[in-house]
Amino acid sequence: MLSSSLNRLVRSTAPAAARRLSAFTTTTTQRKFSAAAAPAVSTNTEGPPSVYDKIVKIVIIDPSGARRTIPAMVGQSLYQACDMNGVDLGPASVGAPEEKIRSSTWTEPLYGEGATSGFDHVLLQGNKGVDMIEPPHTNEIKMLEAYWDKDEIFPESRLASMVEINNKMDGMVVYVPDRLVDDIP
Repeated sequence: MLSSSLNRLVRSTAPAAARRLSAFTTTTTQRKFSAAAAPAVSTNTEGPPSVYDKIVKIVIIDPSGARRTIPAMVGQSLYQACDMNGVDLGPASVGAPEEKIRSSTWTEPLYGEGATSGFDHVLLQGNKGVDMIEPPHTNEIKMLEAYWDKDEIFPESRLASMVEINNKMDGMVVYVPDRLVDDIP
């Protein structure tokens, strides 16, 4: 009795199991083939966009001189990318941007309060860093001057929460200076 019902169960599920197995082996073979043939960064101009088109690598240098390369998504802030990858920049300056430069003739007002603190100070190094992002807004400059000494602020100084990641920032070097004390009771 048990063996006949077991045989019926095996016969009824065998075609479905065979279909699942063949579908699994086909997709894993396709995955292996496409993963081996695909470049590390997609340069394919045909077809749908890839996630790799939206990820850039940023080199972070901490105050001790240790280098670390982290992935960052295009459109997020530098602070968010550092936070997601375990780089401690201190408290975020969480205010939304005051405005967004859309073209050489149009700046869209976003009505945000701008930077609210200056703890997340970073230095963007090289041509890729400073030239590839929007210039700092007046509120961001005020917060840098309020929180940091004049000899600690450079033309490359920015607040990480106010820097938006873009495609041209791939390979950019970001130096994180010594943090301000932010945990005094």
